[in-house]
Amino acid sequence: MFDYMDFLAVGPGEMLDFYTASPSCMLQQPSRTACFTGLTETDWQVHRSAQSAVETQSSSSEDVFASTLSPPPPPRTYKPCFVCQDKSSGYHYGVSACEGCKGFFRRSVQKNMVYTCHRDKNCIINKITRNRCQYCRLERCFVVGMSKESVRNDRSKRKEKKETPKMTLIDTHELTAELGCVVEKICRAHKETFPSLCQLGKYTTNSSSDTRIHLDLGLWDKFSELATKCIIKVVEFAKRVPGFTGLTIADQITLLKAACLDILILRICTRYTPDQDTMTFSDGLTLTRTQIHNAGFGPLTDQVFTFAGQLLPLEMDDTESGLLSAICLVSGDRQDLEEPSKVEVLQEPLLEALKIYSRKRRPSMPLMFPKVLMKITDLRSISAKGAERVVTLKMEIPGSMPPLIREMLEEMENLEKQQRKQSEDEKRLEKDITPSLSTQYIDTGLFV
Repeated sequence: MFDYMDFLAVGPGEMLDFYTASPSCMLQQPSRTACFTGLTETDWQVHRSAQSAVETQSSSSEDVFASTLSPPPPPRTYKPCFVCQDKSSGYHYGVSACEGCKGFFRRSVQKNMVYTCHRDKNCIINKITRNRCQYCRLERCFVVGMSKESVRNDRSKRKEKKETPKMTLIDTHELTAELGCVVEKICRAHKETFPSLCQLGKYTTNSSSDTRIHLDLGLWDKFSELATKCIIKVVEFAKRVPGFTGLTIADQITLLKAACLDILILRICTRYTPDQDTMTFSDGLTLTRTQIHNAGFGPLTDQVFTFAGQLLPLEMDDTESGLLSAICLVSGDRQDLEEPSKVEVLQEPLLEALKIYSRKRRPSMPLMFPKVLMKITDLRSISAKGAERVVTLKMEIPGSMPPLIREMLEEMENLEKQQRKQSEDEKRLEKDITPSLSTQYIDTGLFV
């Protein structure tokens, strides 16, 4: 029976239904033509090979077409290093810089390094000479636009990654043109009346650096001299706070008397170096905790250093320090103000500027603004202790306290009485005594 059956060639995946196929197609005589054209196994293999070659050729054509439409991106190029003109490795801390200048700037900022130029502070900085003068190289970094704040943020990135996720504040507020002008004025006034730590040439003294004593008269003389100069700088800063000189003279003096010590403490604490546990004054004099105690701070010393340590996690920049100082100064809750409501109106834009600036600077830390603002309470507490310290200090020093310091920390005579005694103030000036705050404010024109 099977000798007379022609097997139909079916391709892979196809089936032959013997039940539906016509009997005439299944049983055929050898001499008759088959109902379906039979394909031999060799023919089928040749057919499949040809089909595979066509598919391969089609796939290759598609690859060539795709590669033609998507060329590889060109290599990224950088400008030369803005500091020394060496080959740049990318943008670091805001500018195009090489690895050498990037590392130098980071180390200098993180370690609060203070360099000295042995020439005229105008050394040429290039690839060859960049290691000869560290002072001019660091100055060059600042001139071309390297950001000190970017180094601090970079240092804290790893720490922030380890912390648990914090809530983020979506704040659509932006600094208006008016607030932006306020921020710019305050920042400039702060920088021009208070040089930063990296701008100072540090120097030290070995005077009474071993043990705490009641008072080192040599350190006290130096401290009182520097404190008087710092008070004058605070007064210059106050003059440049928008709207301050529009207040009455009496209110200006009242605000200065109440806030001067707050601002002085805030400023000296921003020059705290935790590694050495030292603070640096405006002329570069750097004293240890023991020396600060012996210079006149006494029992107030540890409280001041504790406050300085609490400022470090906030990482405040010059703008925030200046705004906080201005808020301390223009405070409508001070006693004996003639126009407290006018003072409060001046404080409102300062508060708004600090809030928006701090939130924009730290978008993932919405609580930073209230934390910064709460430092005013700590400053007032320290200032109250400072006024108490003056009472005991007057009994320890052999002579009288400098007039400017005394009037900042003690009860001031009212403005009318000061004006009636202008002639007496002139006699004090003739005796080569430092003029009082009221005298400077009214007579010498320091705040006019």
